[in-house]
Amino acid sequence: MAAATRTSISMVAAGGMILALGLGIRHGFGLFLPPMTAAHGWGREVFSLALAVQNLTWGLSQPLFGMVADRFGAGRVLLLGAVVYASGLALMSSASSGLALVLSVGLLVGLGLGATGFGVVYGAISRGVPAEQRSNALGLAGALGSVGQFTMMPVAQHLIATIGWAATLVVLAATSALMAPLGLGLAARPRGSAGPIPAAPSLRGTLREAVHHRGFWLLNLGFVVCGFQLAFMTNHLPAFLADHGLEPRAAVTALAVIAATNIFGTWLCGYLGGRFREKRLLAVLYLVRTLATVAYVGGDITSTSTTAYAVAMGLTWLGTVPLTSGVLARIFGVQYLATLFGFVFLGHQVGGFFGVWLAGALFDATHSYQAIWLISIALGIVSTIVHLPIDDRTLGVDRAARQALRA
Repeated sequence: MAAATRTSISMVAAGGMILALGLGIRHGFGLFLPPMTAAHGWGREVFSLALAVQNLTWGLSQPLFGMVADRFGAGRVLLLGAVVYASGLALMSSASSGLALVLSVGLLVGLGLGATGFGVVYGAISRGVPAEQRSNALGLAGALGSVGQFTMMPVAQHLIATIGWAATLVVLAATSALMAPLGLGLAARPRGSAGPIPAAPSLRGTLREAVHHRGFWLLNLGFVVCGFQLAFMTNHLPAFLADHGLEPRAAVTALAVIAATNIFGTWLCGYLGGRFREKRLLAVLYLVRTLATVAYVGGDITSTSTTAYAVAMGLTWLGTVPLTSGVLARIFGVQYLATLFGFVFLGHQVGGFFGVWLAGALFDATHSYQAIWLISIALGIVSTIVHLPIDDRTLGVDRAARQALRA
């Protein structure tokens, strides 16, 4: 038991640090939008398109990396992801055209995020901890990832102000390479520590069950909304606040507050997910986001109101991830969780693509973010509703019953 506990702690720590580096660096990409577009004479849509491609690449690649991790373990996937991520950041520092920006921060960093993101990390942790501790472990790992978002934001802003945006990207590239040795902590595939594995016939059979399960598609739809909202906020909030006459410090403070409150929010969602139905918690989470957004954009945009909004968003920011993973594990088991979460996360990144790109396109067309705020509010209402009818009963029980009848 003691050995299993030590293994669980080390896996949560390693996974959390990987998420801290990968998500922490990505959390600050919006800080590079003003200086890079000014230096190259680009419109905001050019930078937005590159980050939109990143979101889509991340989403498309994560199911594939999840399949490899489910079969061969997470260590090799994480090593590859760290190398690709660092290469993308290094090439971004010298990107002088829109195409080069898309290939570097869009394609390469997107692939790196797919190999080092939630699907691979959460899949490894879910298999390596006892079932009764799973939700809390995922929440703790996500909370550690939020620590990275909180610490990397002011660091990136300070580096941009002192050594310039290009040199900052080189420093971040070297930092992201640390994910490679941390991946060793998730390389092993502990057996017997996560409880019995549902009697899934195969990966293909599990995917077939997922495709025909309405709850799987409702989770996808909810994650589309989550990706849309988070990508828009992360990448366009600095520009939105600048348009309202606020200093760059206000954006850094807001994003840092989001990351800081998300530390507690993600852990809390994981903790509550072990005690209440995850689907109901997801509905409440999206409702809180929606109401907070209505109050924010319906009032005066000030440093105070922005900070208050950042607190509300931070408490719900990545809490969707352990809760969504919990619903998937409850229904389909943990044997192929990295793959299944990867497919659900694809929906998240499709939403992220449209959130970041459409915001830039609509701004260039209307010189305002008002339309994208209204779209975000409407989608939040939709996501609040769609989680409630999800059937989250365990399929593994049904499989065992069917097998017993056939015997």
